[in-house]
Amino acid sequence: MKKVFLILILGIFLLQSVFAIDLNVEKISDGESIVLGLESPAIFTLNVTNNGPNDKFLFYTFFGMGIEPSEAIEIKSGESKIVELKVFPRLDSTLSGHVIFPYFIQGKDRSEIEKSLIVNMVPLKDAFEIGANSIDPESNSVNIYVHNKLNFEFENLVATFDSPFFNFERKFNLKSYERKNFEVTLERSEFAKLMAGFYTLKIDFAIKNISGSVEETIDFVEKDIVKNEENQFGIIISTDIIKKTNDGNTINSAQITVKKNILSRMFTSFSPQPMVVKREGFGITYFWDEKLNPGESFEVKVQTNWLLPFLIIILIIATVIFARKYSKTDLVLRKRISFVNAKGGEFALKVMISVEARRFVEKVKIFDRLPPLVKIYEKFGGDLPKRFNRTKKVFEWEFDSLQPGERRFLSYVIYSKVGILGKFALPETFATLQREGKIKEVSSNKAYFLSEQKKE
Repeated sequence: MKKVFLILILGIFLLQSVFAIDLNVEKISDGESIVLGLESPAIFTLNVTNNGPNDKFLFYTFFGMGIEPSEAIEIKSGESKIVELKVFPRLDSTLSGHVIFPYFIQGKDRSEIEKSLIVNMVPLKDAFEIGANSIDPESNSVNIYVHNKLNFEFENLVATFDSPFFNFERKFNLKSYERKNFEVTLERSEFAKLMAGFYTLKIDFAIKNISGSVEETIDFVEKDIVKNEENQFGIIISTDIIKKTNDGNTINSAQITVKKNILSRMFTSFSPQPMVVKREGFGITYFWDEKLNPGESFEVKVQTNWLLPFLIIILIIATVIFARKYSKTDLVLRKRISFVNAKGGEFALKVMISVEARRFVEKVKIFDRLPPLVKIYEKFGGDLPKRFNRTKKVFEWEFDSLQPGERRFLSYVIYSKVGILGKFALPETFATLQREGKIKEVSSNKAYFLSEQKKE
């Protein structure tokens, strides 16, 4: 009886070995990944060889949301076939990292074998590697790369690039393990005031309904750059503006030196005032030294006003010319007027004429014309006039001769019953004379009086 039972058990095992599927399964892909939150499947490529009879095989798993293909695949005896399995993830999965899961291959007779696969389940932020080359204050552009670390294809991936140097957004596709480069044009104004050092590059990735951020550093290489600008303009008022700008990314010293001689320094002003002044012989040197942060400027304005010395020189020249001319004048006439209070309330002026001989002259005649609207008061001071032409209103004085340095004073009073407002002018006084047999003419200055309206 025991022998019969043993033979029966042995027969059952022999039947199972005869009807069990005989497959050789080789995974020829690697790095299969699932991005958490996306419905995109992990794709496994298998090389399946059927060592048994012709059969149809069904692949299934209890991992995730299912597997494709969902239909049985026919593989003939001795045949090898490439099978691409797509394993779909659960959106609420909390698994992460490398996960081992079982899958099954079942024949038509319901016999099956169990195999296992490994899938890398990663959040979006861990799918990428980013980086950028170093930059300096003179850089015009920077290269940034985004590297897909997964065996996973991203379509319509949106990336927002953010750093102290730039900010922009790009939309692109990224194949498995692909590295995409971006060349970014830099604007100097964006980082003009930044110090040298390491700054954060942040890229926010978004695809469908998930997002993630990746950070890396950008090396802002130390560089000393001090830009010098000088602007000069003006001749009589000469202005020199010296400007130092720190275009580097470190704290720098802006040093300015200005030299002046002992003459120009007296007419020169500075803004701001120099920190140090050094005298060397006939020259003077002015120094400024200012610490500048990146992007800062220091400006010195030097202004030399040559107008005052220019006016002094002109005045000296004019004085010399006048003195020479005056010294050569044979006769000098000076005329002035002053207000006189009349008893009747008329407008009255006293006219005074000074006659001075610089050299010996003879046959001197003085002519003085009265202005319109005035009358003469028959009272004279000094030498009396020789005659008065009432029609032409002209006084005449005559002198046989005048010695060098001799002076004569002539005066008279004029009045008007018509009130006069504003500027009242008297004509010049003229003279004829004879010097060494030659007849000459001279004239005086014009005399003015400013009359104001009386207050009631």
